[in-house]
Amino acid sequence: MTYSKSQERASQLKEHLAPMSPLTLRDHTDERNPPVALEQERARALFPIREMTYFIDGGKKQTELRERIMLEIERDPAFSNIDIYDLTKSQIRERTMVKISRLIHYITSEREEVSFLRLSLVGICDMSLITRVGVHYGLFFGAIRGSGSPEQFAYWVSQGAASMSGLVGCFCMTELAHGSNVAGLETTATFDEATDEFVIHTPHLGATKWWIGGAAHSATHTVCFARLIVGGKDYGVKSFVVPLRDSQTYTLKPGVSIGDIGKKMGRDGIDNGWVQFTYVRIPRQFMLMKHTKVSRNGEVTQPPLEQLTYGALIGGRVAMSNDSAQVSKRFLTIAIRYAAVRRQFASKKGAIETKLLDYALHQRRLMPLLAQTFAMQFAADEMLKMYRSLMTKLDAADGMDVKAMALLIEELKEVFSTSAGLKAFNTWAAAETIDQTRQSCGGHGYSAYNGFGPSYDDWVVQCTWEGDNSILTLSAGRALVQRYLSVMKGKPIPETVRYLGKLSSLGSHRAGSRKLDSEDVLRESWEVVAATVVNKAGQAFTSLIKSGKSHEESFEETSQARFLAARIHSRNFIVNKFFARISDSSESIKPILTDLAILYSIWAIEMDSGLFLQAGYFTSAQIDELRELCNKYCAKIRDQAVPLTDSFDMSDYFINSAIGKYDGNVYVNYFDQVRRQNGAGGAIPPYFDSVIKPFIHRQEETEANLDGLDDDI
Repeated sequence: MTYSKSQERASQLKEHLAPMSPLTLRDHTDERNPPVALEQERARALFPIREMTYFIDGGKKQTELRERIMLEIERDPAFSNIDIYDLTKSQIRERTMVKISRLIHYITSEREEVSFLRLSLVGICDMSLITRVGVHYGLFFGAIRGSGSPEQFAYWVSQGAASMSGLVGCFCMTELAHGSNVAGLETTATFDEATDEFVIHTPHLGATKWWIGGAAHSATHTVCFARLIVGGKDYGVKSFVVPLRDSQTYTLKPGVSIGDIGKKMGRDGIDNGWVQFTYVRIPRQFMLMKHTKVSRNGEVTQPPLEQLTYGALIGGRVAMSNDSAQVSKRFLTIAIRYAAVRRQFASKKGAIETKLLDYALHQRRLMPLLAQTFAMQFAADEMLKMYRSLMTKLDAADGMDVKAMALLIEELKEVFSTSAGLKAFNTWAAAETIDQTRQSCGGHGYSAYNGFGPSYDDWVVQCTWEGDNSILTLSAGRALVQRYLSVMKGKPIPETVRYLGKLSSLGSHRAGSRKLDSEDVLRESWEVVAATVVNKAGQAFTSLIKSGKSHEESFEETSQARFLAARIHSRNFIVNKFFARISDSSESIKPILTDLAILYSIWAIEMDSGLFLQAGYFTSAQIDELRELCNKYCAKIRDQAVPLTDSFDMSDYFINSAIGKYDGNVYVNYFDQVRRQNGAGGAIPPYFDSVIKPFIHRQEETEANLDGLDDDI
């Protein structure tokens, strides 16, 4: 039979588009076959992957617990995510509530630290769900536990707050005209002594509660931040439990107005809403009174140390620091697996195309981010320890023991400022990691089925909620200036800023002739630069005070110096916690962990090399040497990159990316998902009759023939 060229081309296209198995794509022994290439990468491992997993998780038992939880999530039909990238906002919101109903069984029956781990894992694959659950437990329930008296806590537990039974909570803090400036919130809570009630009121549009997760559809109650007004006096912002809806009918309570704020950049599973209160009355006992108290006759008792009321806000920051590491693990796993099998161009004619991972520039894009992810995880682990220690002490605190409370306040300040800086640093770093890993995957990174786009849209809100990152960094910088002032006065300072006590000696330290990639040099270099920038910020502040500026004016004018000080201090914290954690590792994994810590430290120095030159710690020639060392360590880590991402121990369910699956069969997996979700293609589009057909068959209007119109003129 003779075929025309068009028939031959059609036959080729049909063969090209037909479903393919891995063996039809390449022979199973061909190194160009992606699964073969990925297995070759795994064979390079110079360390026991399982042991590394245990180390990252904090022990074998913790890994086994995590894997058990992952399996429970993955096998639950309610948590199926095969079609998650194609759902509408309404479908996602409904599924989110279905998933919450399944999670409650575990949350109410597990130890708190196990629930924390479960929610952290859920957050990897469903950021909307973790947020919606977190709003109730972390913010609403956390506020009741942290700011309510023991009697109030017991009461709200009896009402179902611990189990989301009979009530669902949200957190009315942010207002349309106020976000980070909590002290400036304008919703009022005026005490009516005659009825023993508080009257919650939205005085104007700007005081409308805004971005309130859960308010639009699901919450029945809220912890509302409002200004306490008693006897005409404003006592500042306190917290109040306010019923929003009837839990049986879900009709709004009298005086409560609620609306949906609509489509957002991401996290469609959260029903964010706005709330207005019009003279809503609540019992006096619904004000959370662990710290500030209001008696029946309107007597206000303030705590000896007002800062205690902000302890409940730290938990969210700590969780987000950890979540940053988890999400970074996910996307580095995808990008590195893809780079290990994707080939582009050949070094010489006729040769096999080169893997992306073998290009030096690609190594420079991904290896430092891989090292940074380990650093972020270990720093977040340390932050969690600090937070749990603090909360244990706060729960047991005797508010009337002023001396003991003063010591506790110092610890609270340290955890508050450290968590502020780390939350900002880690969430920014994770956002950059998602974007850089997406770009490293080229065009395929742009597909929703590979996870980058939807997850980036879901993630970046972390950089602005529960404290805008820039504001949090400035807050951490403010605390550093205050620590500097304490050093100048000879007062004791916490361990995390102990380097400030060595200001006079650190200024003269130099790398000298020592090895630039030694742990001692790298750790010392960061201490020197951190001390230098904090010192400059402190001196600038002091000079402004001496010139007659107020404290607030001086803090404002040193904003840039404070921001820099906090950023470098956070980096110093991360570098030191990385090396400190390695000291506990076994000899079988210590070498690769040390290489990662060195790479991270050098890469970070390279990005801020000007500061190290200004501090005089490194010379210009040494900065060049560090740059070459960074290239060297990128190449070393490259050989272990796939085993390192395997040690993150994330199943394909949690990776949820067609090009990031464990088997490395990127093209088959990607093609199959596209076909499964969108059909074989070629169908008549639904808008053919209404749009396409009229367009392609339109009759062009012919130009009028004007010849002869001038004949009679």
